[in-house]
Amino acid sequence: MGTEKKDAVTIRQEKQKEVLVEELRKRPIVQGACQKVGIGRATFYRWRKDDAAFAAAVDEAVETGAGLVNDMAESQLMTAIREGNLTAVIFWLKHHHRAYATKVELLAPQQQEPVEISDTQKEIIRQSVALLAEAAGGETGLAETEANSKPKNDGDAGKNSTSKRIS
Repeated sequence: MGTEKKDAVTIRQEKQKEVLVEELRKRPIVQGACQKVGIGRATFYRWRKDDAAFAAAVDEAVETGAGLVNDMAESQLMTAIREGNLTAVIFWLKHHHRAYATKVELLAPQQQEPVEISDTQKEIIRQSVALLAEAAGGETGLAETEANSKPKNDGDAGKNSTSKRIS
């Protein structure tokens, strides 16, 4: 009798899982689907954790349901725009037209002061470059390193400010 009861429970749970997945396809809200089926959210999440096939079916159903809700929302938005709803018009333009998008401007001082490194640090850099070149099988160009390590124009260091606009 124990196996009959287990089979009946398993059959009932499988049916509930099927109904849950169908509900989530229509409306991708776990709480609502659980209420419709008559189970608790904890049970839903336990089934999801323990049953990989159920979890995959739930993910696919929620994605499908979200797509349906998105389609309905866009349809409502288009209706509101056609009816002259200014808020809907602004929302659409801000999210679909680059010229109306929210812009953020960041201002930050540009650091141009040269960084002084010690002879020990220079030697470590030379050794690192040599090891990298050896590993890559190429030349290092270390003769140019000394000439390029000095800043070219000390007079302008730290005086500029950079402005960037991000859309």
